[in-house]
Amino acid sequence: MKIIYKTIAILAMALTFMACSNDENTAEISGNGKLTLEFDNAFRDNDLILNSQPNTTSANEVLKISTVKYIVSNIVFTNENGTTFTYPKSQSYFIVDEATTASQFINLENIPAGNYTKVTFGIGVDQEQFNAGASGQGDFLALAQAADLMWSWSAGYKFLAFEGSFTSSTVTAATPFMVHTGKTGTDYNYTTITVDLPTNALVRTNIKPVVHIVADVSKVIDGNNKISLSANNMGGMGAMIMGGANLPLITSNLSQMFSVAHVHND
Repeated sequence: MKIIYKTIAILAMALTFMACSNDENTAEISGNGKLTLEFDNAFRDNDLILNSQPNTTSANEVLKISTVKYIVSNIVFTNENGTTFTYPKSQSYFIVDEATTASQFINLENIPAGNYTKVTFGIGVDQEQFNAGASGQGDFLALAQAADLMWSWSAGYKFLAFEGSFTSSTVTAATPFMVHTGKTGTDYNYTTITVDLPTNALVRTNIKPVVHIVADVSKVIDGNNKISLSANNMGGMGAMIMGGANLPLITSNLSQMFSVAHVHND
């Protein structure tokens, strides 16, 4: 009889422990937390260094990059259970600038606690937001103008600015290049990126994950679509790609530009 009572007592303790554990697990994934998206620009396998670093494309064009800026927008997180959380649209427009370290860390708040497996974001300002007019852009319009990511209000935003100088077998003197994406004619050229997380981002009230996203800027002109700067060289003006048939190809390349190196759950 003592053995039976002892067994019952052990089972009761085990059930109590399981109940407490379940309560703790439920409690730890409730509430809201914070998360940071870190955008780390690179050229292939090398960390990007502006102005001095020679970067060679598959076409043997050697680039010295002076400017990398792009607009990140409309951030959406996918939970392990398949549900999604869309960051408030009014707060979801950011400028990442390689020359400004602080801009490479996008700090997000009031994210429902959960185990997130994917992040989706846009490059540029979506057409719905642009159609809200200048008065509907809030503070972001002034930020974009200050960052030189506007052609003009009528022409629209520059979604990405990729600039520097290059040489090649046919262009032996350092020659400027400028690649700007954005609205051109009937092509809006906004693109949406989804990246998988190698480990879940554990958003908790006491855990603030950092998702380390690598942006391989070589893909801008050297992704699945190969864009020759030499072929676009306009002489004294250099290679200027801001429209035409190349721009949709470059926009398509941007979908290959981003990947997640790792997630810090601290």
